[in-house]
Amino acid sequence: MSPAAGRPPAGAPITTVVFDLGGVLIDWDPRHLYRQLLATDEDVDRFLDEVGFVAWNHGVDAGASTWAEAVEALAADHPHHRELIAAYPARFAETLVGPIDGSVEVLHELAAQGTRLLALTNWSAETFPVARERFDFLHVFDAIVVSGEEGVAKPDAAVFWVLVDRHGLDPGATVFVDDRAANIDAAQDIGLVAVLFTSPQQLRSDLESVGVLRRP
Repeated sequence: MSPAAGRPPAGAPITTVVFDLGGVLIDWDPRHLYRQLLATDEDVDRFLDEVGFVAWNHGVDAGASTWAEAVEALAADHPHHRELIAAYPARFAETLVGPIDGSVEVLHELAAQGTRLLALTNWSAETFPVARERFDFLHVFDAIVVSGEEGVAKPDAAVFWVLVDRHGLDPGATVFVDDRAANIDAAQDIGLVAVLFTSPQQLRSDLESVGVLRRP
């Protein structure tokens, strides 16, 4: 089991698995787009760092603004990068390379054995329809909580409580899978069994270890 994976209390079988999407089931990365627009990986990383891309993107994921508003605000601070900044929401589909196949295989195995499946994702309300249209496996989930639709994003505990309360979850009987340590810590703080995603192989091993995925 990975170091950040929580263990369920004795006598509390896991009934539900909650997946993050980007970085776990979907290969999302802004670099996929910006490698087409800039000459080198070093240029891409320099641009992302200079404009504070992570915080900027997180703000829209949390519903703080629309993409049009976010582009104008960031471009006002970095006018020489206006075209690159505007390219992100305009060409968002190009940040999604495809599914992470090994993880999707695990998802379908869980579905086949009758495990309840939910998703909790930090994603803009404006761009999430791109993923819904592209990835058929999203229909496997009973429901998907999208941060941009809720106005709050991981690792804020409030979005985890939206998930738990809306869907009647027992945190101790629920596994949460995410690729970011801060989100894992937040999940554990409210009592969820948390698994840090590093690879599909590790995911399979961790879910077998907590007793939710049957070993072949």
